[in-house]
Amino acid sequence: MTLYDLAKPLLFRLEPERAHAAGKLALRALARLPPLARRLERANRPDDPRLAQDLLGRRFPAPVGLAAGFDKDAEVVAALPALGFGFAEVGTVTPHPQPGNARPRLFRHPEAASLQNRLGFNNAGMEALAERIGRLPPELRARLPLGINLGKNKDTPAERALDDYRRLLDRLGPLADYLVVNVSSPNTPWLRDLQSEAFLGAALAAARDATDRPVLVKLSPDLETGRAVELAGSAVDAGAAGIVATNTTVDRSRLPAAVGDGGLSGAVLRERSYELLCALAAELGGRTVLVSVGGVDSAEEAWRRLRAGASLVQLYTALVYRGPGLVGRIHRGLLARLERDGLPSITSALGAGEVRPSR
Repeated sequence: MTLYDLAKPLLFRLEPERAHAAGKLALRALARLPPLARRLERANRPDDPRLAQDLLGRRFPAPVGLAAGFDKDAEVVAALPALGFGFAEVGTVTPHPQPGNARPRLFRHPEAASLQNRLGFNNAGMEALAERIGRLPPELRARLPLGINLGKNKDTPAERALDDYRRLLDRLGPLADYLVVNVSSPNTPWLRDLQSEAFLGAALAAARDATDRPVLVKLSPDLETGRAVELAGSAVDAGAAGIVATNTTVDRSRLPAAVGDGGLSGAVLRERSYELLCALAAELGGRTVLVSVGGVDSAEEAWRRLRAGASLVQLYTALVYRGPGLVGRIHRGLLARLERDGLPSITSALGAGEVRPSR
């Protein structure tokens, strides 16, 4: 039994957002104890070249990263290597600060190891994020590739959404190792309407003018599979360096117990996320970087995604149910699978499994 197993019942008595805040408070305290943080990093993120990859102009020391949404304002980045993360994605950030939707807006579904959120891009805005990232030590930045997830403000009309993304790209581009255009959250009105060739083409053209950093596109799992593959291909043709698949789902058939608005994440999303990854890999494998997110909660699942064609995987909800030691267990499990299969590195495993064609 781990320390988290003992603490979990107490945390689950707290309202989910309060428990999340308590977790971030503990991570900020950990960041102030560098010897302990580095010891945990060595345990949870083995310094093993077999896990490393050169992607998006950076060296990624390990393939498991933190998904956007956990650390919207880059408050706990300094502690993330201690949890074992090979990279992290902060945000979603908007040009102006916004409080998000009314509470309660985050719900646990323990019976399904899933979360339901209708947070609504609550964040302190791009200037606060830029200031916080600018204070991160260069030594930390060298060890932890950092992505920034970008979204429009809730009160920005759809016809002016491109202006929001331009501002974010201009301001945050120099601070990121990669950026993600998020047009797939279900919690900002009309945002998913921007999942079109026309808008993504315009956003990626704006990115070329604003920054030399790689820009990825994050897609919804609720797109029909063929349409998702078509849109991803168009984005890559327009200059996207990769595809993040997927955001949360609003498909209530996956969890009938979910009441009210908000996207579902965690185990309920696992098979849909995997299915869409396989379809994307069948069409785009070798052409672009695929980042798989949604239901990754074990070494076995991370291995399945990598063998299906993902170069990187991300997680967030699994931390709530499996605890902060999960990332270390996944990385150790990946090394064990490399040894079991006689493979020299993670790179040699990518796409090595059977990939189902898109429909």
